[in-house]
Amino acid sequence: MEITHSTLNDLLARLAEPSGILYLSLDVDPHSLVEKLADRHGAPRTLVLDGVTDPSVDEAGGGALLGLLGGRGETILAWAHGERWIGAGTAEDAQGDVLPVLATAPRRVRIPPPGVTGRAEDWVERLIDITGWTLPPQRPDIDWGPIEERVGTRLPGDYKRMVETFGKGAFDAYLDLNQEPWTDLKDDGLLIWAGTEHEDLYCWQIDDGDPDRWSVTVQTFDGGIVPFDCPTAEFVCHILLEPDHPFTMARYFDTHWFMNHRVNP
Repeated sequence: MEITHSTLNDLLARLAEPSGILYLSLDVDPHSLVEKLADRHGAPRTLVLDGVTDPSVDEAGGGALLGLLGGRGETILAWAHGERWIGAGTAEDAQGDVLPVLATAPRRVRIPPPGVTGRAEDWVERLIDITGWTLPPQRPDIDWGPIEERVGTRLPGDYKRMVETFGKGAFDAYLDLNQEPWTDLKDDGLLIWAGTEHEDLYCWQIDDGDPDRWSVTVQTFDGGIVPFDCPTAEFVCHILLEPDHPFTMARYFDTHWFMNHRVNP
């Protein structure tokens, strides 16, 4: 059976909430199922491969799916999406037959209150907590020298750590993190570090001072300019958590994630 986006929607609709397992017929290609989910939700996390469970998997990293499958997974990949995990691959059913499987389980991320250490807030670490990020850094070896030369200035350290940690993708599948700042508005004193599908541009107001002290400025889709007195990672934390923020994402999801865009070779 060919898996289309319409078919995928129908399958997901058949899953019980908040937790459910759907064993599929053998004419369903599990690779096609995984590909369609990856097209929609980005790069997956591998929980089980050839019957071997990743020992680092815990409740924050998709462990609820493995509990639901009762240790019968053969190959299980998982995607974080808002308040749930979506898993797909192959698993043994109650009769011991290995079948394509689709599953969902609740996803909860415990966010410690700010400043719990008593030290100045590390906003990148807080962003990792907020998104429940459990993968290793995606671009740890990026060479910033040539990028900063192209852009014409040094860049904020928290932005560079965000790119090194999360790589190419989008917060809540909405706020795209530029892997290199766009210079389209540089003549206006702005560098663009992120953007949304609504064509809002998230920028820094640049000057000759310390880049780590640059504040965020948003250019809205209609050309408005909205300044904020905070740096990059702190700004993202605010819009993820604060429902009353003018650019909030907290109105749409109670639990947040970073969707990895797949990079084709």
